[in-house]
Amino acid sequence: MRRSHWALLMLLAGLLALGGCATTTGPDGMHRADTPEGRRNAARIHTELGQAYFKQGKLKTALDKLQTALQFDPDYMPAHSVLGALYTRIGNMDKAEQHYRRAVELKPKSGAANNNFGTFLCHQGRVGEGLPYIKKALADPFYKTPAMAWTNAGMCQMRVRNFEKAKTDFTKALGFNPRYPDALYQMARALYLQGDAFHASAFIQRHHALGRPDAAALKLGYDIAKRLGNAEGAQDYARQLRAKFPDSEQAQALNTYKSP
Repeated sequence: MRRSHWALLMLLAGLLALGGCATTTGPDGMHRADTPEGRRNAARIHTELGQAYFKQGKLKTALDKLQTALQFDPDYMPAHSVLGALYTRIGNMDKAEQHYRRAVELKPKSGAANNNFGTFLCHQGRVGEGLPYIKKALADPFYKTPAMAWTNAGMCQMRVRNFEKAKTDFTKALGFNPRYPDALYQMARALYLQGDAFHASAFIQRHHALGRPDAAALKLGYDIAKRLGNAEGAQDYARQLRAKFPDSEQAQALNTYKSP
């Protein structure tokens, strides 16, 4: 048995022990909890396992765990949210939407559920539908990551080339977290696409100062430096991009100079 799988099984055993709920075996052989609290606890455990497998890239196992979670409790909102993300990953957008929508139906005021669904809709090009859900997420006083939601709202605006509103949203995101990498990158991108490479440079430098820029961020840094006439800076970005992400689309684009 693989060590990672054994560790997850041990986590499950420990959580079941801590939950202290008695179980019985149903006709399908699946252990079921005796009480509503027990069923909810079992759903939580299987959702956490499913999310862990999802992060490891073990999508089939993650799907099995999440489906089991819903067998214990069909109305467990976090399971629907993770299933939405999983089905998005494998390209089944119809099922992804079903689960994201169900999560919002179950917790209509939840910042996380509304942000996830709104962002999903925006990525599908349905900006007019998606933005109200993201704004609803921001109305949740208990939502823990407003910087993420404001960044997602700005990215929605970028899809319809509404750069001024996008920059306003990214500014609000950075007001909550000045070191939020996605907001810094997106602000740099919005400014660059508007032709303001000078100010875009400041934001991409702040992004890179956080460490470990990805291929898209390095390519944007290259494009900004090139537009500013900073040949040395552009060469440095190109060197990093080819060294760290040689097979990326962005590294290949250096040969033909494509803007992001």
